Amino acid sequence: MKQATTRILIAAGAMLALFLIANPLYIVNEGEQVVVTRFGEIVDSTDEAGLHVRLPFADSVITYPRKVMALDGDSQRIPTKENQFIIVDTTSRWKITDPVKFYESVTSIEGAYSRLSDIIDSAVRTVITSSSLNDVVRNTNLINELQHTENFALGADAEEVQLSQITGEKINYEAISRGRQELSKEMAAAASEKVAGFGIELLDIVLRQIKYSDELTESVYNRMIKERNQIAQTFRSTGEGKKAEWLGKLENEQKTLLSSAYNRAETIKGTADAEASRIYADAYSRDSEFYGFWKSIESYKSTLGSFDKVLTTDMDFFKYLYSPNGR
Repeated sequence: MKQATTRILIAAGAMLALFLIANPLYIVNEGEQVVVTRFGEIVDSTDEAGLHVRLPFADSVITYPRKVMALDGDSQRIPTKENQFIIVDTTSRWKITDPVKFYESVTSIEGAYSRLSDIIDSAVRTVITSSSLNDVVRNTNLINELQHTENFALGADAEEVQLSQITGEKINYEAISRGRQELSKEMAAAASEKVAGFGIELLDIVLRQIKYSDELTESVYNRMIKERNQIAQTFRSTGEGKKAEWLGKLENEQKTLLSSAYNRAETIKGTADAEASRIYADAYSRDSEFYGFWKSIESYKSTLGSFDKVLTTDMDFFKYLYSPNGR
């Protein structure tokens, strides 16, 4: 009897050891969810953290994250509604909401990435090909609502002129009907319908980067250069006009100053001539004979130097040179 009991205990211990070696327990961590399969068939699923039991050897535990995951799509070359090609990069966020459906449809995270990439790329292409370039690259019409007050100073008095006044026109950009953010929502809505059957919730699709193709880039640059050249020419024309205006003002001011100076000079000259005449008259009244002699000498100095020959001195003009009274 004692030997039989011993055998039973040994057998029970062996079975317990074998049971423990088979690892019948499994742990679900916070942020995880699991699917339990038995010979390929789903028998259980849970997202409750803690210690759980499975049937050894027969049950397999597949663990999936509950966290939000990101998928960065490949760059796509897509035409817009105007048939202008752009390079689009997207990123999206998603999570597993039904691990049973997820296991049955895509099985693994890698499989989910592959299916999601195909669906999201298709949704992005569909939305962009039906949208204008402005809707793809812009979010709002705020650019047309803002008032640009870029000013610059002209002249010594720092005259301020607005850019819109210089160019003679206000630049209005084509209004958008939906915008980049709305297009992202449309992409996410279209893709969400297709991934719902995978036990996946697609949270959003974001247009991470948009680049112009080489052909479109060249076209945009040429248009920008043309616009800048037009504005530069307008500035040059405005500058030439201001230059002519200032030169005209300068010439008028010069004429005014010269006229004022001439009038002032004539006034001074008239005053000086009057004063000289007064002095001459006063000198004549004091000694008329000496005054006549002095005036004749001054006249000789100013006239005789310009004569090559003197034909005769028998004239009243030379009386102080050869007359007895002049010696």
